[in-house]
Amino acid sequence: MTRFESLVHLVHSMTMPEKKAFRSKVCHKRKPASYQLLYDIIEKSPSDAPETIRQAFLTQCPGSAFETTVKYLFSVLLDIMHDLKKNQDNVFMLFNKILNARILYEKSLFDECFDTLETVKQLAVKYENDYALLMANRLELDYLLALNFPNTSEQELLKKQFRINEALKGIRKVNEQSSLYEILRHRTLYKGYARSQKEKNELNDLIYSELSLVASLSPENFEISKLHQLFQSNYLISVGDFKSALRSYYELINLFEANKHLWNSPPLYYMYTIEGVLETLRSIRDYEGMRHFTDQLRKIESNSLDFRLNQTCVVFLYELFPLLDAGEFRSALELKQSYREVLFDRFHLLSRARQAELCLYTGLIHFGNGDFQAAHRELSRIIVRGKSYFYLPLYRTIRLVNLMILYKLGDGEPIRYEIRSLRRDLSGNEKGYRIELLMLRFLIKQLPVTRKGKRKLLEKYLPEFEEIRTDVFEQQILRIIDFTAWMESELLMVPLAEVLAERTEQFAADPVI
Repeated sequence: MTRFESLVHLVHSMTMPEKKAFRSKVCHKRKPASYQLLYDIIEKSPSDAPETIRQAFLTQCPGSAFETTVKYLFSVLLDIMHDLKKNQDNVFMLFNKILNARILYEKSLFDECFDTLETVKQLAVKYENDYALLMANRLELDYLLALNFPNTSEQELLKKQFRINEALKGIRKVNEQSSLYEILRHRTLYKGYARSQKEKNELNDLIYSELSLVASLSPENFEISKLHQLFQSNYLISVGDFKSALRSYYELINLFEANKHLWNSPPLYYMYTIEGVLETLRSIRDYEGMRHFTDQLRKIESNSLDFRLNQTCVVFLYELFPLLDAGEFRSALELKQSYREVLFDRFHLLSRARQAELCLYTGLIHFGNGDFQAAHRELSRIIVRGKSYFYLPLYRTIRLVNLMILYKLGDGEPIRYEIRSLRRDLSGNEKGYRIELLMLRFLIKQLPVTRKGKRKLLEKYLPEFEEIRTDVFEQQILRIIDFTAWMESELLMVPLAEVLAERTEQFAADPVI
């Protein structure tokens, strides 16, 4: 991303207070500066290409240096956002006070400097910020040393050094816990969830390390407890133990609710926790429980536009899933249309992972409604930019759904090409799910023309369908989309919505968790 593309993204992600602060900074000028004109052009052109914005600016300011204006505006906006954050985020507030203490020391205002550092230490303990606590303690000792330790006994010096060592120990413990969680998340993101008992066993090194680490740590520390529960819940989901994952998520939510003063701004981890609960509840089809947590998610307030957009995206998806799972595709399309302005018009501001999710599920909405061209257009937004998305485990699922669409469109040659490509991707390793391999066999096979012939083929497939649906590892992909339901609908020659509705009724009558 170039600096100009970054600037465009930054402007469109600004909150109302940030926009107001920028306006107040430039409103006193009689003649708008070039950077203000550039800001206005970007703000009024949310969907224009960067080159179009550039040409519009050069037309209005023919004598201005475009790259210099971009850099200056970027710097001005960052300064404004930094100033606002000082009063909104305890991390910004603590480190800003540390910077103030340094200025006070340089101006020989030593008493004021040490008073500020003392305030930082007290607040750092309150907010469990060991990094700010370490820096404040270290600066205090450096300044006392430079001033020849005024009014400081050796016993007091030893106490101050002890506090630094304790802060270092706290940082090391949190770092060890974070490292294990980061490795687990990396494996999940780049390798997907466990597909076999062997892949589940490969995670044992992490779970054993995490359990032995937690046994040696203080459970009263919020950060350590949070990371422990995040690790446990993500591990349990990755191996398909949804009931245990749900219990772990509930403990994590209780932990957050009891420590609201320690929330980040914006509260990303809290949102991830609720999203994890929603994902788990969907896996066990507890849609009533999902409604409760989507309501909880809506109640989270934040000034961050990026956070609110992700918040809206998660709420939309988990309102959508019950409709997709039940085959209510017409209602799903109405839901999508209701989110057009607040979500889909801001698609470009979402992360790649969110964009992939949104395109997949909106593609499924159109597919279920029989609008295969619209479904293909949605997925093409991701597939044609494959290099930017191929690392996501969801990318292969998107390609499989696209194969379903091509099958319905009757595009034989693209299907054969894509099947060969997917088979190369799956051959010689254990990355694939059984359902993926079955889908490729099904799509390449010439299906019987007669209803009787299709019924016979369905009888042949049904045992394999049932075996796959009850496999805890295969459920990791079936909860994204039930490919067995689509194959069954093709063989029965009935709409996919009908098969999904029937399965929803069966699950409601005899839930299996």
